[in-house]
Amino acid sequence: MTKLLQTPLLKVENLSHYYGEQIGCANINFKIYNGEILGIVGESGSGKTTLLKIISGLLRPREGSIEFDKKIEGPREIYKMSEPERRLLMRTDWGIIYQNPKDGLRMNVSAGANVGERLMAIGDRNYSNIRYESSDWLRKVEMDLNRMDDFPETFSGGMLQRLQIARNLITRPRLVFMDEPTSGLDVSVQARLLDLVRGLVNQLGIACIIVSHDLGVMRLLSHRLMVMKSGKVVEQGLTDQVLDDPQHPYTQLLVSSILPV
Repeated sequence: MTKLLQTPLLKVENLSHYYGEQIGCANINFKIYNGEILGIVGESGSGKTTLLKIISGLLRPREGSIEFDKKIEGPREIYKMSEPERRLLMRTDWGIIYQNPKDGLRMNVSAGANVGERLMAIGDRNYSNIRYESSDWLRKVEMDLNRMDDFPETFSGGMLQRLQIARNLITRPRLVFMDEPTSGLDVSVQARLLDLVRGLVNQLGIACIIVSHDLGVMRLLSHRLMVMKSGKVVEQGLTDQVLDDPQHPYTQLLVSSILPV
């Protein structure tokens, strides 16, 4: 089945948001389909983080619509859902991986409990099953199972990010939002984490929207790329096409690393 015959998993139309008179993002339009990875790049202040907050349900837009395909119910406008509906969506079909993993974890409970909580949130009350699934996912993200009962505050930055990934993916969401997932990590840790993310995403067949200033991350992970400047999309297309033959002057500067990001 071609994309033309598929229902988009997420459809964004005419999305705009302002902070007073300042543009957060303006007239954003795109679709993402099952299994796709969309990258959003731009310098600090380009609007990419504002856009991610809006489409992940954390910030209500001034204008525009965001539809998510809920399978049985079909496409639903997320900001016309009730607050309980939106919270349920975030616990089931969506995952959010924050730049600072402490924002996506509970630091006062163990690593295993952090992962198992997601199963409990969707109704699993079988302790032995929760324990088994949690340990299985800690293994998948290459964490030492001997640390399962340790608290996150004892972990390194790379381990915290792995724990956050396990916490989000255990419920097998259909769409995952990632905000600078490798920011602040050593290069060697970044490489291992990127390989891990790419493998899990391909294995599960989930869709992802990734925000990053790192074009190397985008080339490795994303199928399509959107370039933002001053709250607007200035170029978009297949990732290799955009990075190997950029058309917009701003994208050319980003690719040539002349523009600081």
